[in-house]
Amino acid sequence: MKTFHFKTQQTLERPITEVFEFFSDAHNLAMITPPWLRFEVLTPAPIQMSPGTRIDYRLRLHGIPLRWQSEITEWNPPYAFADEQRSGPYRRWRHIHTFDETENGVVIGDSVAYAVWGNRLVNKFFVRPDIEKIFAYRSKQLGEIFR
Repeated sequence: MKTFHFKTQQTLERPITEVFEFFSDAHNLAMITPPWLRFEVLTPAPIQMSPGTRIDYRLRLHGIPLRWQSEITEWNPPYAFADEQRSGPYRRWRHIHTFDETENGVVIGDSVAYAVWGNRLVNKFFVRPDIEKIFAYRSKQLGEIFR
């Protein structure tokens, strides 16, 4: 199984505790996910985040309705956490979120290791462009939320 990697980062001019608090509420994920995915958090609020917490979502990808379940596998407030897909559209999905406080604000880092059904061409022409669009939207939304 070929694993692909995606990395991005963004600086927000806010305190680390404020930014991490936003990410600590899984329901805020809907605010930073593109509307074309029709993303919905199914797990009722409040969700207590810690290793082992599982969160259920519903979304549409290219019009196909999907369920996704992720598990928090690492939780180190306010510096980092990781989630992994337990069921969903990918063969593998591990997303590490990091938060580094600098003199210019908080650098949010995203590192995703993922595997897809199909081959490199499926990733190149379908999956990777979607991931790039999703994270570009997320970056724009975070910039608006934390302006």
